Amino acid sequence: MIWKTRRHDLDLSREARVMGILNVTPDSFSDGGQCTDLESALLHARRMIHEGASIIDIGGESTRPGAELVNADEEITRTAPVIAALRKEWDGLISIDTSKASVAEAALAAGADIVNDVSGLLADSAMPALCAEARCGVVVMHMQGTPRTMQGAPSYRDVVGDVKEFFLERLATLSAAKIDARCLCFDPGIGFGKTVDHNLALICHAATLAPPGRPLLLGVSKKSFMSRLLAEDSMQARAHATVAITALARRYGIMLHRVHDVAPNIAALEITEALLASGKA
Repeated sequence: MIWKTRRHDLDLSREARVMGILNVTPDSFSDGGQCTDLESALLHARRMIHEGASIIDIGGESTRPGAELVNADEEITRTAPVIAALRKEWDGLISIDTSKASVAEAALAAGADIVNDVSGLLADSAMPALCAEARCGVVVMHMQGTPRTMQGAPSYRDVVGDVKEFFLERLATLSAAKIDARCLCFDPGIGFGKTVDHNLALICHAATLAPPGRPLLLGVSKKSFMSRLLAEDSMQARAHATVAITALARRYGIMLHRVHDVAPNIAALEITEALLASGKA
């Protein structure tokens, strides 16, 4: 399977890839405030690249439950300089995590290759045309509600069926808007307007969610639902659980994984792929 991006095509036919999370925000749930200046952001990006990340996903607005909105100018100020500086020293894939077309436009101008939109390109009517013209990779995520409201009372007729239907509608609508279908990747939005049971159902059925021929990006890293399943409520416990889900999801055939901690998730993928290649898994 090939995912087309602005810089080059990403071959997902044999080897799973990792998207490393770089939040240049003061309030993200896991790493807020750790990379709010250019040098610390670049150091963290270099570390993730050294550990094996194929994509660095840069975000300037927290999307944790209840997060406050950030205006576009502030989001651009946070993200564009980091993207431009990283582009000067690295030829790999850079993603901008935003739902605002003006932020995406500035990021693409600075050197980004992918737009990762938690709204599924619904929050800003200018986003589809921008992505079509840029011919960039696009991550279409499913979210019920908004980051401020999404965990109020999530409800579905059938969460797996509903997410599948959403993806098919988005594929049709965005293709009609002149976005190359080969540029589209889909994300079920674990933790974005979902209960624990919803999240578990989507993970267990992850291999069936994306439209035929399109890749799925799974982003479970350190999500709060893990703490409700564990005896320990800590980021370390969530990090360990993330690695377990990454390995299991790779066994299901999921080839893209968005994580905070690159090295242990890369190791989990390598071991899983060795087992799969041996015919014993």
